[in-house]
Amino acid sequence: MSKPISYSRQNIDENDIAAVVEVLRSDFLTQGPKPGEFEEAFASYIGSPFAVAVANGTAALHLSAIAYGIQSGDKIITTPITFSASANCVRYCGGDVLFADIERDYFTIDLNQVEDLFKKEKNIKGVIPVDFAGQPVNMEELQHITDKYGAWILEDACHAPGGYFTNSYGQIQKCGNNRYAQQAIFSFHPVKHIACGEGGMITTSDREIYEKLLRLRTHGITREPKAMSENHGGWYNEMIELGFNYRLPDVLAALGISQLKKADKGLARRKEIAAKYDKGLKTSGIITPQYDEGHAFHLYIIQTNQRKELYDFLRTKSIFTQVHYIPIHLMPYYRQFGYRRGDFPNAESYYDKCLSLPMYPTLTEDEQKYVIDSIKSFK
Repeated sequence: MSKPISYSRQNIDENDIAAVVEVLRSDFLTQGPKPGEFEEAFASYIGSPFAVAVANGTAALHLSAIAYGIQSGDKIITTPITFSASANCVRYCGGDVLFADIERDYFTIDLNQVEDLFKKEKNIKGVIPVDFAGQPVNMEELQHITDKYGAWILEDACHAPGGYFTNSYGQIQKCGNNRYAQQAIFSFHPVKHIACGEGGMITTSDREIYEKLLRLRTHGITREPKAMSENHGGWYNEMIELGFNYRLPDVLAALGISQLKKADKGLARRKEIAAKYDKGLKTSGIITPQYDEGHAFHLYIIQTNQRKELYDFLRTKSIFTQVHYIPIHLMPYYRQFGYRRGDFPNAESYYDKCLSLPMYPTLTEDEQKYVIDSIKSFK
């Protein structure tokens, strides 16, 4: 191959460039109309009542955690196999993180272990499931558990815009549509389905939470007359709670709007790539992933007992794979809370063998064949 092949990359076309240039020539680089347009379009795509655009996926998690009222002493369950922000948002608010191990087959949080934690731990306020690699968590089943214990769900759907599961009534439920999770979050980092450079989105079914999120992303400030204690004139605003500068600029929102228009095409291409990996690696000795129909294929993750050797070998071929993720409970920061190796054997076994192969819509057939052939040539 004449150029390196990374595990992921953004797909920027002339339409995307034109959308950004239009904003650069407009009156607003930030706090203009584009974030609102992006929110409306994204909410429609996901099937959610409300959407709030923010600076990045971590900001989305942080604001959602605040909106749920996490405070010191609250316990929140999440998975150890995710990016650390899924757990860190709990710590930002002073809460305690509890981990539930992952399923062996799909690598998502094990709902049986979630219920076991509810049975033995007190003061669990919520669960942050992750649609890992694009594999949707069954939110209907999770809601049956959380409802029994009066807990909320914050769906981390960063890997799964366009993904879905089928509920017990045979209905397709898109990831992040808030039918079962009152809040869900997405990321628009360049390796994600929709690339804004940076950016995030919170979807919610609750109007009060929606209005709170709008304030929280802008320093806790409101201009809404009904929310203010007084009004001195058109310039007047009030800071009514402690918020943050987590706004998404118009430049990035415009890119998001353009990217969203080709989201379905990109998702279809990801599924084609996954099918070719399945077929091409069938006799390679590599363990290919199991997945449901609604998988969104942010990642295509294989497993091998020679992960480090294969990783290094592929780099000599200019194929740059990646590992997702180092279990959070083994990070030095979380070890201080008593976590250690052996606590979550499924997560740890998965980590020891996992490797993410190149997966992005502009990966060519020749490039993918080169990846497959290189893996099959590895001894």
